Amino acid sequence: MSMKGKFRNFFGIDEEEYEIIEEEVEQQYTPPTRSGKRDDKGNVVSLSSVQKNTKMVLCEPRSYNEVQDIADHLVNRRSVVINLQRADTLQARQIIDFMSGTVYALSGQIKKLGSQTFLCTPENIEISGNITEIMEEADPEQRW
Repeated sequence: MSMKGKFRNFFGIDEEEYEIIEEEVEQQYTPPTRSGKRDDKGNVVSLSSVQKNTKMVLCEPRSYNEVQDIADHLVNRRSVVINLQRADTLQARQIIDFMSGTVYALSGQIKKLGSQTFLCTPENIEISGNITEIMEEADPEQRW
């Protein structure tokens, strides 16, 4: 007799009193999902591509030589505000031309915030709204 049987006999428990009924219960397990995006197939899309800390960089370049460092910030998915007040007009135009190409290559956006201030964003940042600018009696060479 097994150990279970000895205990049952000792305590006076008959096997007829306790019948173990095993039933197969079919459950469909639905794993908990995060509140994330889903693709067309219903699969959960990884949220690792979403950055937790979005940074914005403020730059005041004085010459065209600094434009590569500014573009590197965009490549690293950081928004950049460029203040061109310290650069001369020719250098400032070259900087904006280069940054426009960089933003286009990254599918980002560039917006003019002021007379010599621009916001450049990568594709993961959306810009909405417009800032209207009242053009004062400025030298036509200074406007772009």
